[in-house]
Amino acid sequence: MPSVQSHPDKNVIRVQLKQNALLHELTDEQTSELESYLTIVDGHKGDFLLHQGVHDMEQYFILDGILKRVVSNVDAKEMILRFAAERDVETSYAAWRLKKPAPYSIVCLTKARVAKMPLEQWVAFIERNPSVKQAFEHHVMASMSDIMAHTITLHLLDATGRVQRFLRKQPELFDRIPKKELAAYLNLSAETLSRLKQRGKI
Repeated sequence: MPSVQSHPDKNVIRVQLKQNALLHELTDEQTSELESYLTIVDGHKGDFLLHQGVHDMEQYFILDGILKRVVSNVDAKEMILRFAAERDVETSYAAWRLKKPAPYSIVCLTKARVAKMPLEQWVAFIERNPSVKQAFEHHVMASMSDIMAHTITLHLLDATGRVQRFLRKQPELFDRIPKKELAAYLNLSAETLSRLKQRGKI
């Protein structure tokens, strides 16, 4: 996997990194240091970036495309916990801190380009840069809170309410996520989602 410096699209990648929600306020010196740790991955739909159960974890900065966070049980039944797109990040930081295996997988929902680095290096970097650490840990807590709220609404809201909540939270992703995947995230059938749209409920 190429580094930022050796990648043919390095100029575009540097702009995309600068647009990331956690990286846009880095100084040139901080950005240069971070770049030295990053490798670029071009993933296809369905490619796994992180496998549930592993201990070797990485930090991901999404440059293009959409990722999904998925948890599976022993019967291979899956639940989608979260979608993340450009300018966002994906991580298993909490598990790494607790010295636990990754509790979920991170998968390319669409064709995607990410910059990644070992979590150990990312943690060392944020420890040296407290403002970045504060922003990152706030992001991790907010993501966990959103996942908890989503899980609760699967039980408390009807089908229309679940879809409308998603439209309030992530309207920019509604037309980019395959409807089968969105329906699975909302614990609906694809037919129900289509019917709601046809009836003008969403």
